[in-house]
Amino acid sequence: MALTYASPGVYVEEVDKGTKPIEAVGSSLAAFVGFTSQASLKAYDLKTGLRVVVEPCLNRPILVTNWTQFVDIFGNLHATAFLPDAVYGFFANGGGACYVTSILALDEGGMATKAAAKAIPSAKGSSFKVTAKASGLQGYEQVVTIKVTGEDTFTMAFGKETREGLTMKKGESFVGSAQFEGITISEVGAASAMPVEGSYTLEGGGVKLPSAADFIGDAAARSGIRGLEAFDDIRLILCPDMMMGYDGSDEARERVKIVQTEMIAQCERMRYRFAVLDTPPGLSAQQAKEWRSYVNFDSSYAAMYYPWIVIADLSGSGKATKAIPPSGYIVGIYNRSDSDRGVHKAPANEVVLGAINLEINLSRGEQDTLNPVGVNCIRSFPGRGIRVWGGRTLSSNGAWRYINVRRLFITVEASMDVGLQWVVFEPNDQTLWAKVSRDVSSFLRVIWRSGALLGTKPEQAFYVKCDEELNPAEIRDLGQLIIEVGLAPVKPAEFVIFRISQWAGANAEA
Repeated sequence: MALTYASPGVYVEEVDKGTKPIEAVGSSLAAFVGFTSQASLKAYDLKTGLRVVVEPCLNRPILVTNWTQFVDIFGNLHATAFLPDAVYGFFANGGGACYVTSILALDEGGMATKAAAKAIPSAKGSSFKVTAKASGLQGYEQVVTIKVTGEDTFTMAFGKETREGLTMKKGESFVGSAQFEGITISEVGAASAMPVEGSYTLEGGGVKLPSAADFIGDAAARSGIRGLEAFDDIRLILCPDMMMGYDGSDEARERVKIVQTEMIAQCERMRYRFAVLDTPPGLSAQQAKEWRSYVNFDSSYAAMYYPWIVIADLSGSGKATKAIPPSGYIVGIYNRSDSDRGVHKAPANEVVLGAINLEINLSRGEQDTLNPVGVNCIRSFPGRGIRVWGGRTLSSNGAWRYINVRRLFITVEASMDVGLQWVVFEPNDQTLWAKVSRDVSSFLRVIWRSGALLGTKPEQAFYVKCDEELNPAEIRDLGQLIIEVGLAPVKPAEFVIFRISQWAGANAEA
């Protein structure tokens, strides 16, 4: 502020002539959308000494910084939901703070219903009863199909599981002894009570599977994926529970495609975030390639990972292991790689901590068909563990082929966006152009020294142009200031090629 000099004396003025440093924004803050056991903030009641619910937090982004805090708000691991396992793997692999949006609390607010069931009819009364092994989503609107194949034999299918040659007679093929992953069989009738052929929907329990619209949510209501738009600091988004109840049907395929399309659209629209996508469960390498063709995404703001990983099931379901989408563990690796090396390092050739197996062990030949189309494979190597073995985006543009290049530009662009806010409404003249060039160059010099840019000298790694050529009078009259920045990002050594030949030696005769 200018001072008014009205009387003799010494006047001290502060003049702002220093640089206004641009600080790099965070590159790793993740946002999870899916299902949890519960969703409520709690506090101790001083009178009773018990923890009581003070605020429901269903379908709103909540910031959590560690696993203990997640459990306190959203409950522990759940046999049905994938999101708790994803968050657990995120922290186990080096993840920091993250946002969690629970669109469905499975064990809270009346959601913990009994398991769905159905009595399969026979010509005379009931043949046997089929019951979903778990409450919640499993079993809701699921169908058991019976097909009679002989005088006293039949085939029963539930989801992807099929058992052939079953019979009502006790013995090796007795229906009461048939094992299904998702259902149990009880109340088996007499040997003559053959089931009637047909399809039967389980009833009386379960929770309806949320639709694509439920996952997408609403920006104004701060719900679902669109509710994340209000948070400018989010850099990574994932939604593992969109795979819940996936049965390979056209409806399930379309639901996943719609939700993933919305994730990518948000990242493209907001520019400073990146989507980590899962493939459906149980796919072979050929089917994974077909899935890539089906969704047909072309974006440098997303990456796809395959196959699912197998982890220890700590939910108390009674099973030893559980196959889950890998995205939560992958995003934890993003965080770990960013912290250890920097966002310019491809988040690949990294061990997936906590994974004990893979849904399918891929060969090099199988990956040869997937890597060119942008499906990043997770592979198991003898003596080297289970590793992320791909670092590509889903873009067809070679300039944006690699994840680290896109995420480096996200970080640089977001940092300049925040760090240059002081420029708005400043006089648009040569003095401002020089200040902007100085501040941006200083920032990029730090980025170059971190190893993110190619070149042995700063002038080989980047350039900054802000002058009258870019900002003639007609541009200034529009209230615009144009700054041109060029970067030479480092790219990963994806293919390491040794060229070896026989050599006669340095002293050999010509």
